[in-house]
Amino acid sequence: MKIVLPVAGNGLRLRPYTENLPKCLLPVAGKTIIDWIVDDALFLNPSETIFITGYKASVIDEYLKQKPEWGAVRTVVQSNPQGLGEAISLALPYANDDEPLLIILGDTLFEADLSILNKAEENILYTFKVDDPKRFGVAVTDKDGRIERLVEKPQEFVSDEAIVGIYFIKDVKALKEALSYLMKNDIRTKGEFQLTDALERMIQGGCKFRTAPVQKWLDCGLAETLLETNAHILGREAKSNSPHFEGSEIIEPCYIGKNVVIKNSTVGPNVSVGDGCVIENSEVCDAILWNGVKVSDKNLAGTIVHE
Repeated sequence: MKIVLPVAGNGLRLRPYTENLPKCLLPVAGKTIIDWIVDDALFLNPSETIFITGYKASVIDEYLKQKPEWGAVRTVVQSNPQGLGEAISLALPYANDDEPLLIILGDTLFEADLSILNKAEENILYTFKVDDPKRFGVAVTDKDGRIERLVEKPQEFVSDEAIVGIYFIKDVKALKEALSYLMKNDIRTKGEFQLTDALERMIQGGCKFRTAPVQKWLDCGLAETLLETNAHILGREAKSNSPHFEGSEIIEPCYIGKNVVIKNSTVGPNVSVGDGCVIENSEVCDAILWNGVKVSDKNLAGTIVHE
């Protein structure tokens, strides 16, 4: 199995935090977004992980040099982004027809059982039941859970199973042919080559797809949702082993990085403190502090501090 991670986006909705970092490298609960994704999938023993980069590509390249534990990695630059379909097509020259692909969008976190992929015999799209399907692309399934068609933002109810951005492709050759057909014939949706259009073409061509559930879909697209995701992961990973700081109180769940100084302060709950931070005479809750941040005589709540 190979894993493909599209991480080319410029993260405009997360400015100013993405002015110097690509979105996938933003910190949340003690790791970067991309660390959570890759670490959760390493047990699948991918033969290679392919990153489709674009915005701040060189920053991602440098970061990957620090991750030898991720095994074989490759970066491919999407220099002129024309949609997710085009992004995936850039990875396909390095994909073998007889080796499955696991495509995971690099800007969302999730809780789902990926272990089923080790024995999967069909293509699988992970979905999450939503209250308002009009906002999402959805999968329409039959009574056996096989996907009959994909519908983008249906204005009339056809399904509440939203496609979350985790795609397991067994029929790699068919995916190559579908994307090639779209691009050769300049078939675009909203001006871009869409992966869902290629998947729909595969379905109508006879490829078998079924859904698998996502238990939790964690949004990282806005500052407020990134903070919510931070709080959820901290609660999930809570070990109540934060170091003791004399004269200060740590209210779990929190993540405290290395070489942190905390004096006469209350920190938590739901706070991630990066390496080398200094917090003095302050109260901090529901926050993410990047590495090296200094906070003095402040009352911080519901915020990301990046410098």
